Amino acid sequence: MAERVKLLGALPSPFVYRVIWALKLKAIPYEFIEEDLSNKSPLLLKYNPVHKKIPVFLHGDKPVCESMIIVEYIDEMWPQNPLLPNDPYERALARFWVKFAEDKGSSVWRMFRAKGEELGKTMKETLEMLQNVEEHGLEKQWLHLPDRGGDTDNNGICAFVVIGLGPSSSPVCTHFVTFHE
Repeated sequence: MAERVKLLGALPSPFVYRVIWALKLKAIPYEFIEEDLSNKSPLLLKYNPVHKKIPVFLHGDKPVCESMIIVEYIDEMWPQNPLLPNDPYERALARFWVKFAEDKGSSVWRMFRAKGEELGKTMKETLEMLQNVEEHGLEKQWLHLPDRGGDTDNNGICAFVVIGLGPSSSPVCTHFVTFHE
């Protein structure tokens, strides 16, 4: 019998959505356990005692923490519909762009809350980030969804997109549109 899969998280966390996307892309059934971050559950504290944060992925009784570590675990555990390229260099490039989005993607979120000078600054940072991704990342095959027609050479990861563009209930990667100041 297959071990049960559970995901502890809170919505609309982009890190939780990253894991949800991976589970959906791999067609892995899972149970979602909503966490109240102002009153963390004993389950969360038991399975992530170090950082005490979401997401926490449970495969049976084995906890895995940190969204990209979870995504990589899922990708290795369930090899169907690969999320990351098989080639080590291409996989390293994919990880680079995930890290880039984690480092720079916060400007997108700040832009929606900013006003005045801060809004102009975050819009500029967001534009620079999107231009970098468009110029240096979009031509890479691994940045797109895998071809569901059986061609596994076009492996992709959407993990970085959810950080830069925000959460969505369905796994969709899209090309960046022209963004004008």
